[in-house]
Amino acid sequence: MAASLPTLFPTALPRPVLAIHGGAGTIRRAGMTAEMDARYRAALADILADGALRLARGDAAMDVAVEAVRRLEECELFNAGKGAVYTADARHELDACVMDGRDRSAGAVAGVTRVRNPVLAARAVRERSGHVMLIGPAADRFAFEEGLERVEPDWFGTPHRRAQLEQARASAQGQVLDHDGRQAVAEAGAAGASPAGVSPEGGAPSGEGGGPLDDRTKFGTVGAVVRDAAGHLAAATSTGGMTNKRPGRVGDSPIPGAGNYADDRSAAVSCTGTGEAFIRAGAAHEIGALMRIGGLPLAEACARVVFDELPAVGGDGGLIAVDGLGNVWLGFNTEGMYRGWVEAGGVPVVGVYRDE
Repeated sequence: MAASLPTLFPTALPRPVLAIHGGAGTIRRAGMTAEMDARYRAALADILADGALRLARGDAAMDVAVEAVRRLEECELFNAGKGAVYTADARHELDACVMDGRDRSAGAVAGVTRVRNPVLAARAVRERSGHVMLIGPAADRFAFEEGLERVEPDWFGTPHRRAQLEQARASAQGQVLDHDGRQAVAEAGAAGASPAGVSPEGGAPSGEGGGPLDDRTKFGTVGAVVRDAAGHLAAATSTGGMTNKRPGRVGDSPIPGAGNYADDRSAAVSCTGTGEAFIRAGAAHEIGALMRIGGLPLAEACARVVFDELPAVGGDGGLIAVDGLGNVWLGFNTEGMYRGWVEAGGVPVVGVYRDE
């Protein structure tokens, strides 16, 4: 897979900044309509514009990151919250994580099925549970005890996502498919290759055409990283998983240090890609370690992980990161990634394709 040209936005002076992503995968420029292109870009830009206002008024990094991801969860164009993909038994299992760079405190939920916004549940775990991660029905119960909104399990689904499940069931004898359409080795039990982080899971809601990333070759995760006016960092990540996955499978998104990480001494990171590979690489933490211990700047640390460490364990995908100066990096080793960034009070910059 050809490497992307990573996007680096360096700064001479510290600045508050927000970056977001909505998944990575194989490009579908030829099949993209102008209307759908505009919808994706508008969704990213609207969330970034809201974050720019919050940063300009001095909101804390954690508040800005969580709100950006909550809004991504509410947009069914992306695979997190509303519009989440289906498991093999036609249900939804959602994961999320938040982490505060000030003290490296973290909260996460995995396999939740009824809390409307998993990222809010993850924040509640961090702040009020005394633990780092809660899973399954217990995580849902905790969220409801904290006053978070409850929805029926079928609230997350859309006809488009159900059609993706049926397509996956019909392909490769109903196995989860990897990014090349092959049977995922994690499900087959094969050793030495990465499992799928993709099978049909991106794209447009029901009734619309395909999105800019091929529905069959997209990593469905959303995330945000923030550097606030006080110089603190935070990261938040949320996902609906992957279509036709084995019930109970958990990827990297809710695991601090794998798909989500924040440390004021280095960087805030949110990842999207082949979850099992990101776990094996400890991808998000590896960036912080390369900076804090290895002395690498943000861009070099991120590039080493995305283009060297992840491919070594079969990992495809990308990540967004910000350091304590407000330098931003958005890069990926796939054909595209929904992404964008904005400074406090600034104008959002968004991209989808590799050549942007």
